[in-house]
Amino acid sequence: MKFIVSSSALLKQLSSINGVITTNPVVPILENFLFEINEGKLVVTASDLQTSMITELEVESKENGNIAVPARILLDTLKNLPEQPVTFSIDEDSYSVEISSDNGRYKLAGENATDFPKVPNVSDDFAVDMSTDVLSSAINNTIFATSNDELRPAMTGVYMNLSDSNTTFVSTDGHRLIRYRRVDIASENGSTIIIPRKALNLLKSTLPAENTNVTVEFNMSNAFFKFNNIKMICRLIDERFPDYENVIPAENPNKMIIDRNEFLSSLKRIAIYANKTTHQVRLKIAGSELQISAEDLDFANEANERLSCEHDGSDIEIGFNARFLIEMLNNLHSDRVSFHLSEPNKAGLIIPEEQDENEDILMLVMPVMLNNYV
Repeated sequence: MKFIVSSSALLKQLSSINGVITTNPVVPILENFLFEINEGKLVVTASDLQTSMITELEVESKENGNIAVPARILLDTLKNLPEQPVTFSIDEDSYSVEISSDNGRYKLAGENATDFPKVPNVSDDFAVDMSTDVLSSAINNTIFATSNDELRPAMTGVYMNLSDSNTTFVSTDGHRLIRYRRVDIASENGSTIIIPRKALNLLKSTLPAENTNVTVEFNMSNAFFKFNNIKMICRLIDERFPDYENVIPAENPNKMIIDRNEFLSSLKRIAIYANKTTHQVRLKIAGSELQISAEDLDFANEANERLSCEHDGSDIEIGFNARFLIEMLNNLHSDRVSFHLSEPNKAGLIIPEEQDENEDILMLVMPVMLNNYV
């Protein structure tokens, strides 16, 4: 079997799906790309059993066939070749692959394509279209708050709830919770799924910069994403997601509005002086002034700053993990944010003051107990 392809075109497509390949896969053949030639089209698959990515491109070929090609050595070869047509010659008896360029020949050992795991079919039990901009926003606004705790698998992914009026994306790690809602995506037959973090990270890095349409289909066990000439199939997390609506406090008599960038810069400076284990910062809101302070008693370090804010409600003193606050504020784009607080031992809400008309962002963060409340 022989085919001719542009080295840069092949490199571009392989690089877009290479992220799914792990260094020590469960099955050794998963260190390979699966090449399948059919009617002058090359279909390339990469998989880690949980997630599979597929891309395709036109090649010059008179034959059909398939082969598993070692991913790392092929990518390293293509990265170091100048743009030119390269010829792949495959010996179907020994599975050896020979790549011929203008001035060189490179031989590598392939494997039998029949050993490569089959990609699951996703019958479109359920389908919805969204733009890459919307999907990128949903991923960027939620993925950072997913949990790493494998004992609570539901929290290691992003929950997606499609209804007839909106679509809600939720992530939580037990210390903070993000609810990102879009009113421009809706579906009459509602459904809920939990998409694993790895699959979303792969999507995030593969989605094109220009705005295009993404088709999302899913059934009980798998989700399927399709855009341009790339497809991704991932196994869903089959667990029950926490009842997040009950965690969001309804009554928050204290409201503070503050400049996001000023607050973020101040937190970054104050956090340097916080305890390296708890990362605790203290927020004291009195009148129209916010005092941010931190101390590390082990090293006698302490810092405090004052910022002006708009405040409606009674004075309050509350502690938070600075790293969580910084990460959440970093992921918002509004110039001003409002904090909704009730008690020093109850969750606080962060809501951007300016939002896109189609989106609704709510961020919740749990407090840490201050010494004077123990």
